[in-house]
Amino acid sequence: MKFLDQAKVYVRSGNGGAGCVSFRREKYIEYGGPDGGDGGKGGDVIIECVDGLNTLIDYRYKQHFKAETGIHGMGRNRTGAHGGDVVLKVPVGTQVFEEDNETLIADLTEIGQKVLLLKGGNGGFGNAHFKSSVNQAPRRANPGLEGEEKWIWLRLKLIADAGLVGLPNAGKSTFLATVSAAKPKIADYPFTTIHPNLGIVQIDGRSFAMADIPGLIEGAHEGTGLGDRFLGHVERTRVLLHLVDGSGQEDPGEAYRIVRGELEAYGAGLTEKPEIVALSKCDALNEDLIAEKAASLEEACGQKPLILSSASGLNVDRALRMIVRAIDKDKEDEANQVPAPEQEGWHP
Repeated sequence: MKFLDQAKVYVRSGNGGAGCVSFRREKYIEYGGPDGGDGGKGGDVIIECVDGLNTLIDYRYKQHFKAETGIHGMGRNRTGAHGGDVVLKVPVGTQVFEEDNETLIADLTEIGQKVLLLKGGNGGFGNAHFKSSVNQAPRRANPGLEGEEKWIWLRLKLIADAGLVGLPNAGKSTFLATVSAAKPKIADYPFTTIHPNLGIVQIDGRSFAMADIPGLIEGAHEGTGLGDRFLGHVERTRVLLHLVDGSGQEDPGEAYRIVRGELEAYGAGLTEKPEIVALSKCDALNEDLIAEKAASLEEACGQKPLILSSASGLNVDRALRMIVRAIDKDKEDEANQVPAPEQEGWHP
């Protein structure tokens, strides 16, 4: 299944059914009177968060969604049936934006969450509704109200506890494949990963979700390479694992600063998240080279980096335990946050 994390769709709610103009015409009934029924209500447009989806690929091939029109009213005081609703099913973590792609309508983070996007038009009144003592034979009925329509953007942000960031070919996909059952594409060249991957990691009886995104290069916030659009998938994470390629030709400290600069340019609080820095692919280096590169990286990040190798398993479990501790601490800090007291209104 192809991965799609953004889609633009057109939605329209149903029109209301028209009211009916009708009179009773029955044998042996001298005074029949009006009996036109009301029209049915138009269908609504609803968006629902469901389980079992992890991409917006369904909206790649169908972009127009229209609810049904309400049925017109009929004689014998019969009200028309309501039009059928249209339900857009999306995965957990989907955000709904207006056509400007900036105004947030809804953020769906829990399975079963539903949001009413557009309300269907009300049905029109039949002539029986207008009957009165001074107008006993009304010959008018209301048309149904028209539905609403708009274009919306759907944007998916994966729900994960930990995120992997780094330059291209830093070993992020290899690490994810080592610690989870995910099977991202792995090759010895940059930009092997062209879409985010999600894996479930287990360590010491604990499990958490980890997201891997395509590598960042200098100028990604300006659209260079694959750009920074995939950084939205690590916005919801509690901790970042920053991998720096130890076997590459570039200086590890400079590689770290490039990625941090892109995270800062993107914003959304990514630079404020807890960060674990690791020097990856250390199985290809000797001890002297490891010490030299680790010192350069420590000077740039301000913390002692973890010496890591996904191929040999060096410090992989230690990295996972550090991630679990960071997740637990973030949850604890979140639970201990005291909500600000509500200010009482002014009273004379």
